[in-house]
Amino acid sequence: MKTHITNMIKKPALIVILIIIAASSYWAYAYFKGKNASPYDYIIAERRDIVQEVSVTGRVKPAKEVSLAFEKMGRIGWVNVKVGDNVFAGQALAQLDASELIAQRNEAETNVAYQKAKLEELKKGVRPEEIKVAETKVDNAKVSLQDARINLADKLQDAYTKSDDAIRGKTDQLFSNPRTANPQINFMGFYKENEVEWARFNLEQSLAKWQASANAINVSGNPEFYTEDFKKNLEAVRNYLDLLAFGVNALMVDSTLSKTTLDAYKSDISTARTNINTAIVNLSSADEKFKTAQSSLMLAGNELLLKKAGATLEQIAAQEAQVGQAEAKIQVIQAQIEKGVIASPINGVITKQDAKVGEIVSANSALVSVVSDAKYEIEANVPEADIAKVKIGDKAKVTLDAYSDDVLFEAIVVAIDPAETIIEGVATYKITMQFIKEDDRVKPGMTANVDIVTAERQAVFAIPQRAVIDKNNGKTARVLDGENVKEVSVKIGIRDTEGNIEILEGINQGDKVIVFVKEE
Repeated sequence: MKTHITNMIKKPALIVILIIIAASSYWAYAYFKGKNASPYDYIIAERRDIVQEVSVTGRVKPAKEVSLAFEKMGRIGWVNVKVGDNVFAGQALAQLDASELIAQRNEAETNVAYQKAKLEELKKGVRPEEIKVAETKVDNAKVSLQDARINLADKLQDAYTKSDDAIRGKTDQLFSNPRTANPQINFMGFYKENEVEWARFNLEQSLAKWQASANAINVSGNPEFYTEDFKKNLEAVRNYLDLLAFGVNALMVDSTLSKTTLDAYKSDISTARTNINTAIVNLSSADEKFKTAQSSLMLAGNELLLKKAGATLEQIAAQEAQVGQAEAKIQVIQAQIEKGVIASPINGVITKQDAKVGEIVSANSALVSVVSDAKYEIEANVPEADIAKVKIGDKAKVTLDAYSDDVLFEAIVVAIDPAETIIEGVATYKITMQFIKEDDRVKPGMTANVDIVTAERQAVFAIPQRAVIDKNNGKTARVLDGENVKEVSVKIGIRDTEGNIEILEGINQGDKVIVFVKEE
């Protein structure tokens, strides 16, 4: 009996101890879990489909005509319908002359193909055959440069020879002591006598140096180093001969100078001047050919180096951008072509057709009217903030207050009023939607809840909108990299009704995008 009582006393104590241990364990687990838990809530970036919608409330009304016009000015190219014709949604009714735009589009498509081919070449790298061709170009350029160097050396030598002959062979007969420090002209009162004698003295000094340079050309093999000096020397010789020619032409026949002698002087000086002018032209031409050959060799060498090195990542990226730019141009042209088409937004009957082939029409001038096959349509007002998203032809999902939310109807936007309607101080724009299928359950006056699908994207990155932050006039998101947080610039696209936003640039597959920071 005593033992039984003792056991009864011990059991409650044991239970209390077990409760304390369990509570302590739970507290310790919760504490350490809290200490180790991440302070960030994040999502893993993955590709998904996203749909942008504009939600409005409207009212069902009896259907009426839809008036259609071109979006831009132009000449009507063709008309496809007449009054009384039945048409279907999307059918082209009339089009502006698009021959010029089509030609531009064809040209743009050719450019896309060309840019893509260049991109493929860059990615594949250079073929051995191309490197061989580039090496051959280098070899040929070297040969051409050597030929040009030899030709330049010949023209430099010829320039010295002609100058030596012009000065010493053709004009020294007019001087006494022509090769000394004091050359004297043989005729009294010669035109610019002192200037001519000084020029002859200087040329004698130049000829000595000139001859040394001419000899050095053959030894050094680098005639290009002497070209500019030779050009200056030739110019000095030409000026000297011009002075002499003017002076000799002014001489008169007298007892000391016969006509035969004077004519011989004139002939020799004329020949000298011709030879020097020829030397100047030949040297300039040879110098230009040499410089061209140098440039050609440099270009060929650089081309060979580039081909051997292959394309860089930057070059590939730049070419990819060229492809994108070329494709975008096609889209722009195609958009211009589409603006020149009147298409029926609904199934119906043509009640008005004023478009005439060859006529020039202005933008937004109603030419064609269509009465819908449907009995009813929906009118709704879209806020200014959303109207830019809505366009004619957008599909919509509709529920009616008269039925449950499970009963869905389909509609299509067929008209958008260009003028605003002010409702409670807010600018709105009236849009008209028509039911795609007739349904006897639809009655006039019913309240319609409309979700207009304005854009759809497949397999894109989309993250919660609250994860995108406005910063420095741009958009950023925070990405968890291990235990570190880094901010990345992002480019956003469309938004859906679930609070997600499309990310065009800045987020990659598998990134941990922070959506919430827990308070400490």
